[in-house]
Amino acid sequence: SQAIALLTAQVPEEEAEPVAGDGRAWSSQRSLSALSLAPLKAQCPPVLRCRALEASVEESAANAKRKRCEASGESANPADWIRQDDWPVGVRNVGNTCWFSAVIQSLFHLPVFRRLVLNYILSERVLEKCKSCSDKRNVAFMQELRCLFALMVGSKRRFVDPSAAVELLKDAFRTSEAQQDVSEFTHKLLDWLEDAFQLAAHDKQENPMVQLFYGTFVAERTIEGSTVSNIEQFGQYPLQVNGFNNLDECLEGAMVEGEIESLHSDQTFPCGRQRWFSKLPPVLTFELSRFEFNQSLGRPEKIHKKLEFPQVMYMDRYLHKNIEQMQGRREEVKKLKNQLMALHQKLESYKSYGSGPTKYPLADMLEYVLEFATTTPTSTSPVKDVRHQLQTSPADPSSHRDPSSDKPRSPVHKPFTQCRPVMDAPQHPSPHSISEEELLCVKSCLQRWRIEVENSINELKSSIEGISQSLGGMYSDGSLCQAPYRLHAVLVHEGQASAGHYWAYVYDHSRQCWLKCNDVSVTESSWEELVRDSYGGMTNASAYCLMYIDDSLPHLVAEDTDVETGQVLQGMDALPPILRRYVQEDNRWFKQELQEWEEQLCRRPQEEPTLPSQCVTQERPLEQAMLTPAMQGIILAIAKARQTYDKDGPEAGLIKAFHEEYSRLYQLSQEETTPQSDPRLQHVLVYFFQNRAPNRVVERTLLEQFADRNLSYDERSIGIMKEARAKLRLIKPEDMDMEEYMKWHEDYNLFRKVFVYLLTGLEQYQNGKYVDALNYLVYAFQNNRELLMEGDRKGVEQQFIALYRRKCLTELNENAAKLFASGDESNVAAGLSIMNNTVIPCMHLMIRDSVSQEDLDVIEAMRSRWCSYLEQDMEGVLQEKLSEFLPRLLDCSVGRIEITEPPKVRPGVPHDLGSRLAAVMESIHDTSIVTVK
Repeated sequence: SQAIALLTAQVPEEEAEPVAGDGRAWSSQRSLSALSLAPLKAQCPPVLRCRALEASVEESAANAKRKRCEASGESANPADWIRQDDWPVGVRNVGNTCWFSAVIQSLFHLPVFRRLVLNYILSERVLEKCKSCSDKRNVAFMQELRCLFALMVGSKRRFVDPSAAVELLKDAFRTSEAQQDVSEFTHKLLDWLEDAFQLAAHDKQENPMVQLFYGTFVAERTIEGSTVSNIEQFGQYPLQVNGFNNLDECLEGAMVEGEIESLHSDQTFPCGRQRWFSKLPPVLTFELSRFEFNQSLGRPEKIHKKLEFPQVMYMDRYLHKNIEQMQGRREEVKKLKNQLMALHQKLESYKSYGSGPTKYPLADMLEYVLEFATTTPTSTSPVKDVRHQLQTSPADPSSHRDPSSDKPRSPVHKPFTQCRPVMDAPQHPSPHSISEEELLCVKSCLQRWRIEVENSINELKSSIEGISQSLGGMYSDGSLCQAPYRLHAVLVHEGQASAGHYWAYVYDHSRQCWLKCNDVSVTESSWEELVRDSYGGMTNASAYCLMYIDDSLPHLVAEDTDVETGQVLQGMDALPPILRRYVQEDNRWFKQELQEWEEQLCRRPQEEPTLPSQCVTQERPLEQAMLTPAMQGIILAIAKARQTYDKDGPEAGLIKAFHEEYSRLYQLSQEETTPQSDPRLQHVLVYFFQNRAPNRVVERTLLEQFADRNLSYDERSIGIMKEARAKLRLIKPEDMDMEEYMKWHEDYNLFRKVFVYLLTGLEQYQNGKYVDALNYLVYAFQNNRELLMEGDRKGVEQQFIALYRRKCLTELNENAAKLFASGDESNVAAGLSIMNNTVIPCMHLMIRDSVSQEDLDVIEAMRSRWCSYLEQDMEGVLQEKLSEFLPRLLDCSVGRIEITEPPKVRPGVPHDLGSRLAAVMESIHDTSIVTVK
């Protein structure tokens, strides 16, 4: 990191590249309205200039002041790395290590654990006994963890680099590049910590890691009337999420597995299994199992179900010492729940009454029948009623004249009602006839029944409320509130089962607030934000691990104090001397980096500032990305949304820019494809539009381009990029089929790959390299055939590829035949090698697949060319080789089809492919070779 910082510091300010931070560090405002991404009818001309980039670069110096403690990612300027006061530092993501940051932050902010790590010291005698590789690794890891914690305490940087500790961890997993599971890592971390502390402990029970994180439970099992029990130790306690609504329900399901049937004899005996905590650890960690394996799809899937958990929970109801009291209460709860279910079902029968598919509240139905019975009829025919009403209705009021003017009043347009006939509201249906006695009887019955129904509903509601209150207070009395546990940290996973991102919400006990620890970003948060991101059910983010601490043990969260004065030690004062010197040395290096950076700025020659247009031409990686056609389109759209952004903010600016780019690309997709140009090569959305991809795929693809991390050249682009990333996070799993989304992008990548094979093959053909050309064209044809099976616009015109495939075959066949006819041994071998290794495998593929008449004619001509040698006099050796060769040529079922794979190619950016296509087609039509660099 220091070397990179020094190298970056050598670049003058005009040339320094801003390095965009990890977009996950930016928190999204969930309350924002969803982005309207409806397709537009309005079109805009696809004009693309660099003025948008120039206008944006001019404003790069006007950066907005950031809110205190709000991280915005890494920057090339060390001045942006300075820690603000004593605000907690972040942990850099050094390559799919967000899991490391999440767990380390949750443990670091637990003072008792932090003290254990910082004060970990082994004597020389113990170190001499560390002979095994695992012991040496554990000691080395503890030393790196101590250094990391020390930097998190006293560093002047706002984030620290965990590379050394991660380097030791990576061998414990399958691969260092794969994103690790947070529970898997936590298990491994606790194992290593336990082993490291065990080196200095005489007994396992004296191990501070065991004392802090491990507890025991009693597992009881009743089989045929006899009870079998055993005591087991646990660290992180696993809980299922499916089928439960809150943490207490999860624990109930885990502790009491219900009754099962045991068939060990002729009769059936109930068998129940229960678990009771006999000893709770000071730090109680729950693993929420949010992944399950989908048997039908053959892959793991994430469970996005909502699961609530409290800030303070009481564990008394799960303790073994309360088993007698709890068994009685659980039976009572079971009875009350059964009663509650029956009452709800009864109440629902009143609210949804009827035997048909549509049901209504019974009280309302009785009221409506009463209204019908008491309605006085005006006629015995409803048709006469309607005619009479039309005849007596007044004229259209919108055509009346104004009394104060001779001119007729302007008609009043009512778009939602003008199609209705002008008449009063129709009368309610009524009985044709009803006597006073009938009415009195019906009215009396209906009114009495309605009162009875309402009384029954009120009685049911009252009973439901009473039972609910009884259930709510079943475990809340004082005797079951003696073991309080307070939530300390929540580890959150955002994404799907195959990939995602981790961060942590950690309670800062000294500041009395929640912190959101997201890699290099550490920001102040709230319980509301934690709930929104952790409960699940709303987005693809949800809690994955919960860490509670014993609220009756104040030393767990107590800060270090001076032994003599009793004062709280903060910052560097809380570090052991050796770690204090280590942090001071690192801070000295950081101070030197800042000074060198400032010196570079002061030594910068006083010259005219570089024009934005000149900046564009400099070939730096970031600006090369900025100059791609797709990125230029985004920059132009942002420039067009400039006024909207300044007036209404980043959300309105994003919507405006999105609509501008959407319209431009849609118009581009309407352009006609010519032999020299294919609009699909210019942008992925043009390909999607022409193939009628679902709107959700089109819209997400474009939104992701606005969320590109390279869009960090000025305040406006950064604001729109942040807003786009926030919108992407708002997309729920049920709103987007990611398999469908990835399939469309895979098709486009294959489409570009086909073009690379095709263009490379044509270029080789122009240069006379027919073997290589045919190889590329064969693969282009095969891949293109897969695309065309899904749609005519998914691939390239197949006849065009087939044409040049036939030309290559003809040239190769003619060359091979001439070499064979020469009679020279080496020429004969070379000719037969061309036929056996290149031509015949291609012929076999053509015949195996659907072959055109033109292809068949070429194949027959090639066969005839070789069969003609049978009529010629030739040496015996040549005749023998010809007799061995001809069966392969004539019978395509002989032998296997083996095609040499062409060199690996990169699909390249669409702009490059478009240029190559134009150049190759010009070369073909002008019969002159054109080289494209």
